[in-house]
Amino acid sequence: MGVTVLPPRWPRRVAVRGRVDGGPVEHIHAHLDLIVNGQPVAVPADIGIDQDGDRISPLHTHDTSGVIHIESPARARFSLAQFFTEWQVALSTTRLGGLQAGDGGGQLRAFVNGRPVEGNPGAITLGGHDEIALIYGPVPPQIPSTYNWGQL
Repeated sequence: MGVTVLPPRWPRRVAVRGRVDGGPVEHIHAHLDLIVNGQPVAVPADIGIDQDGDRISPLHTHDTSGVIHIESPARARFSLAQFFTEWQVALSTTRLGGLQAGDGGGQLRAFVNGRPVEGNPGAITLGGHDEIALIYGPVPPQIPSTYNWGQL
């Protein structure tokens, strides 16, 4: 009988580290797909949003679509590592949450707009309408390369 290995539990909500007062100067969106051992893992809603304190981080999610909202009071570059810090989930060259690549574990690969990215995926800069895919384990036949932005 085989053993089923489930992905680690991902925190649903985190404390807000920044605040956007008034309207944002920078307002773009990127999309994140997480695929662990061939299965999609949902990016939780409300990352970077503190409903009770009426605060919101420049990097946040509203729903489980994987859309990362970047709404900043100043023009700045934001990285995938900063988003994962808001989420309180580890991300490095060999680590995705509680999953460790190498030493018998799967590989962690990053793609932006369908193209492979070498090195630390946390260094990926979030650009407008970028499609980011983090894949732990086998690479699926189709790498996500675009996202249907619809009404955003």
